[in-house]
Order: sequence, then C-alpha cells, then structure tokens
Amino acid sequence: MCGTAIESPMRIRLRFDLVKGAGLRRPQFFIPDAPTRHLDGKGYYVTTGIAPDLMQAAKDAVRDMIDYLGKEYGLEPPLAYALCSVAVDLRISEVVDAPNWVVSAYLPRSIFR
Repeated sequence: MCGTAIESPMRIRLRFDLVKGAGLRRPQFFIPDAPTRHLDGKGYYVTTGIAPDLMQAAKDAVRDMIDYLGKEYGLEPPLAYALCSVAVDLRISEVVDAPNWVVSAYLPRSIFR
C-alpha cells in the first residue's frame, strides 16, 4: 500500500519454466498452497470501502484499517499505514452492484499476541 516492505536475509531456490507461444498479456503464476494459511488461526479483522471507483473503495478500506489500528492498538497513523502495507490483504468483495464497488482490507489477527 505504501511501499514499505519487510527485508530479511534468506536463501531461496527458484525454478522458472519458459512456455513458448503462451501469448499471455500479463504475468500469471501458480501457488501450490494457500499463501496465508499460517495466519488464519485467529481470524481476521476486516474493514470495507464502498465507492463508485475501486481505487477509492480500496483507499477507504485502508483508511478505516489505519483508524482501527490506532484505536485498538495505539498505533500512530504512519506506523499503522506501514503495517497495512506488509500485513493487510486487499480483496475486491463486490463488483455486481454498480456503482457500489466494495473492497475489503483483511488484517490477520494472529500478528498480534
């Protein structure tokens, strides 16, 4: 969301396959398992944004999450924003009720003790 990341030293091994003639317009990839399964144990706190524009709905969902993190955990807005950038998943929840697009921000509760 804000470009903040968590850097850590590590070693990884990657394997890439070149599929000639695939004709893909944009990158695609496969994940063999749920990427956040280890975070699901305590559920999620979710905020939503509803707007006629998906980007505005996403911004509203993140703003509400920043407010929640401030009220619930005492985080200052810049720190809450950075936390959202590394821990919150944005998901498009609804696009069928035009122009009321819904974007949800999912915060895994397991990141807190």
